[in-house]
Amino acid sequence: MTKDHKQRWLTALAVSATASAISMALFAQTPPGQSASASSPPAPKVAGPQFQPTPEQVADSLMAHQHYQQAIESYQKAPPSSDVWNKMGVAYQLMFNLVDAARCYQAALKIDPKNSIVINNLGTIYVSLKEYSKAEKAYRKALRLDPKSALVQKNLGTVLLAEHKYQKGWQSYQAALALDPNIFERNNAVRVENPASLQERGAMNYYMAKGCVRAGQTDRAIEYLRMALNEGFTNPKKLASDGEFAALRDMPAFQQLLVDQRSQ
Repeated sequence: MTKDHKQRWLTALAVSATASAISMALFAQTPPGQSASASSPPAPKVAGPQFQPTPEQVADSLMAHQHYQQAIESYQKAPPSSDVWNKMGVAYQLMFNLVDAARCYQAALKIDPKNSIVINNLGTIYVSLKEYSKAEKAYRKALRLDPKSALVQKNLGTVLLAEHKYQKGWQSYQAALALDPNIFERNNAVRVENPASLQERGAMNYYMAKGCVRAGQTDRAIEYLRMALNEGFTNPKKLASDGEFAALRDMPAFQQLLVDQRSQ
């Protein structure tokens, strides 16, 4: 998991704002009809109640500052809930401890078996382990529970491409874009690990380029196409004839991309 992946996982957690203690201001009262003066005795100072963050709030703050081990220790002090177990799983996953991350996600599902967020996160564990069939099953289950999740649709599309189910993967990307045209640009999206082989990465980049064209993100589409070409998934002739990229054909950057590839 790259640093960029780690940040995407962290922001996808949607942690609460830092729970800092709030001190109430001290004040002095002046009795009605009496003006304050140097000779007047000061009114007694009364301290307001001080806010005490919960263990979960403290842990959320630690997660925001990337102190994952300390966050786990604080989550362990919080009342157990599906949300707490899920956050603890994310913390373990950010430390590359997939075994304990999966254990926490399973504990979360025992409390709330229909938590689609947890099921999606468990799917990313399977992808990291290259257990794509289990990941696909998890994403499909999450979608049955939350059919309007563009993120899960995108994750499903990615794992389908890793399984060489290119047409189905593209259909999932299209469904994700229909739900959220900006899904490929979201910085807080949970992103699965890229498949290992060049061919699989090429397929993923090729279909992500199609998704970007659909979303009107032409510059990003060309970036993905360059990677797909470099990874050997397609070639300039096939690329130029693909009707999905008709909107790019008059762009100088796209034309230069084809020229560069043909000259190699």
